[in-house]
Amino acid sequence: MLIQVCLYFYCTFLWRCLKFVMRKLTGRCELQRICYNTKPGASRTMKIGKHETEKLGISLQACLLQIVGYRNLIADVEKLRREPYDSDNPQHEEMLLKLWKFLKPDTPLASRISKQWCEIGFQGDDPKTDFRGMGLLGLYNLQYSFAIVGINITDLAYNLLVSGALKTHFYNIAPEAPTLSHFQQTFCYLMHEFHKFWIEEDPMDIMEFNRVREKFRKRIIKQLQNPDMALCPHFAASEGLINI
Repeated sequence: MLIQVCLYFYCTFLWRCLKFVMRKLTGRCELQRICYNTKPGASRTMKIGKHETEKLGISLQACLLQIVGYRNLIADVEKLRREPYDSDNPQHEEMLLKLWKFLKPDTPLASRISKQWCEIGFQGDDPKTDFRGMGLLGLYNLQYSFAIVGINITDLAYNLLVSGALKTHFYNIAPEAPTLSHFQQTFCYLMHEFHKFWIEEDPMDIMEFNRVREKFRKRIIKQLQNPDMALCPHFAASEGLINI
């Protein structure tokens, strides 16, 4: 009887106190201590298995998929951003001309280098100069008729991603690993919201763009600080994306 009482006291109080002290001293939970202090192999896996329940296993798997998926998404986005637009690359040119046909289906493009590009928001007669900062990522995200605004919002979405600010959003909307499609959907949502925000701000002219963009960025970051935040849980803009 005494042994049973001692075991109950140990399991209920003393063991929990010991785990609490170890966590405070090491700054790590028990699973972290096992992973960091035990060499890879059966020994480590079996120790972790002792703590696993079916519910824990499913939750842990989902969390790891999201964490690894977020890192892979950054790599995919970064790869597109670092690839410069090349006017000598037939695939790049085809994507650009496809964008023109989608946005101006009834207006033929007089020539590849033309002032007509300004009609859909580019700054000059050759769009490739506008892609310098965001590379092919900017072209992939141009589903909106104001091209230079789209590139700026692509830059905003990219920086939110690599800074980790979008983790709350992606971890709440993607049950497993977030993908490039999730990123593009988020871009569309940001474009949609920026358009509404621009109208609400009612700026004097385009020279106020940077001020409005910065104010919009701060509002989005504040929203993302809520751990339950999902920017676009029901946003369906991705259904109309150009299949570039």
